[in-house]
Amino acid sequence: MVNAPDRAEIALGNPSFVWRSGQDRRLHLIRQHAPLEGRRILDIGCGRGVYVRKFREFSDRVAGIDIDPKRLREGAKTTPGLLLGVSERLPFGDGAFDVVVLNEVIEHVRDDAATMREALRVVRPGGHVVVYAPNRLFPFETHGIYLGKRFVFGNIPLINWLPDPLRHRLVPHARAYTKRGIRRTYAGLTARVQAETYVYPGFDNIIARHRRLGALLRAALYRAEHTPLRAFGLSHFVVLEKTASDGEAASV
Repeated sequence: MVNAPDRAEIALGNPSFVWRSGQDRRLHLIRQHAPLEGRRILDIGCGRGVYVRKFREFSDRVAGIDIDPKRLREGAKTTPGLLLGVSERLPFGDGAFDVVVLNEVIEHVRDDAATMREALRVVRPGGHVVVYAPNRLFPFETHGIYLGKRFVFGNIPLINWLPDPLRHRLVPHARAYTKRGIRRTYAGLTARVQAETYVYPGFDNIIARHRRLGALLRAALYRAEHTPLRAFGLSHFVVLEKTASDGEAASV
């Protein structure tokens, strides 16, 4: 049985604690669409600040915000600029940032649409909101599942393909998005969709144990991102560019 603190940790998810090849690739994709050099950057759901530290290689104007004070205290030992707050009510003024990043965070927030509105509010016109979010068509559920009161951690096959009521019973702690579902989070916002695709995982854990197998999987599925098989990728990758006109809403 999972006790209350463990349930809270599960509900918050596990942000990146170690920087590896998969994170390098995600960073590369971000930089293809949103320049980071000298920019004002906000990482929503920063956890211990792993991405904040990496972003500081490009700019000294980087902040992170998270709802978990324990992780923030741990991160603050090595990383400045980490703040406590909720994504639905960001403690920043309009247009305070050039780039806002939500890396595998939006599935855990209380209100994903409100979070996206806030992310766009604190970005200047012409700035970018970058989102990675779980893909409902990925064959494995990566957040673990509840079997009654028992929590089973790991990559569980086919859970995401179950009907909504059954999947929610097994995974009440994290959403996974269809294309329609992720588009719903930013429908009607004053933004242009600059990128909207899928990414496969880096298989860092497999490579660490079985180098050749992991390298083959990585190479094959990275190539699949350029085929219709990209629809089964691990995560949605969305980049929104805030428009200057309030009358121009995101086209979905």
